[in-house]
Amino acid sequence: MTYLHIDDIHAPELAIYHQFREHAFSSDGSFIADSPKVVNLLLASEAIEVKSILATQEYYDAYPSLLTSKHSAIFYVASKEQMMQIVGHKIHHNVMMHGIRPQEHPLESLGDHIIMLDEISSTQNIGSIARSAAALGMDAYVLPKQGPHPYSRRALRVSMGHISMLKIHTYDDIQETIRTLKARGYRIYAAEVTQDSTPLGAVKVSSKWVLLMGHEGSGLSEEVLKMCDEVVTIEMAKGVKSFNVGVAASIMMYRFKYASG
Repeated sequence: MTYLHIDDIHAPELAIYHQFREHAFSSDGSFIADSPKVVNLLLASEAIEVKSILATQEYYDAYPSLLTSKHSAIFYVASKEQMMQIVGHKIHHNVMMHGIRPQEHPLESLGDHIIMLDEISSTQNIGSIARSAAALGMDAYVLPKQGPHPYSRRALRVSMGHISMLKIHTYDDIQETIRTLKARGYRIYAAEVTQDSTPLGAVKVSSKWVLLMGHEGSGLSEEVLKMCDEVVTIEMAKGVKSFNVGVAASIMMYRFKYASG
């Protein structure tokens, strides 16, 4: 394995580590991941192309077996101080990775159990829901194109890299996507508080379903709710209006995965 020791932190080949921030993706689907736990999990995914790794020698010495199959990757060696200069702030880890996002999956190949988001604005919530979805064995994660991407740096970090365990599909038009999913036999469950919503403990879950979560503040629109097959709400103590969307998604995914339909 060949290592390239960094002498000049402003070398052109390191530009992606300087410039990448949230929502900044190049046309080839590049992303940056950081921290050993996240990078190591992504290295285990055959669907992700690894372009380069920027790490301390200590990292390379600790995880040689993870790198032997990455024949096309470039391995840059830097000190912790150099890495902090490159990213422009203090860091507590010793590795970063430049990868290419895996190809998205078409709607017809997403599996039977899907978590779908509508206009979630928080990158942290995107990552948190991804981590829970992977832990609970969800098949796919469907998100709007105009929102935070699950392979953005913060979402990756919050998901601990587990986003790589899910099939990803991003959509342009939520109503068109719902129509297509219904035509393919999915029952669409909307997570929302309405007068006629089904309590989560009483819901009868079909074998092929989509759980749709709305915006953190405004929830799901009336137009979208009318398109769904059923509205489901979590029973809560009096005086409590709602859960954080990441917490609510986790509770509902668990119930949907392990409820008897």
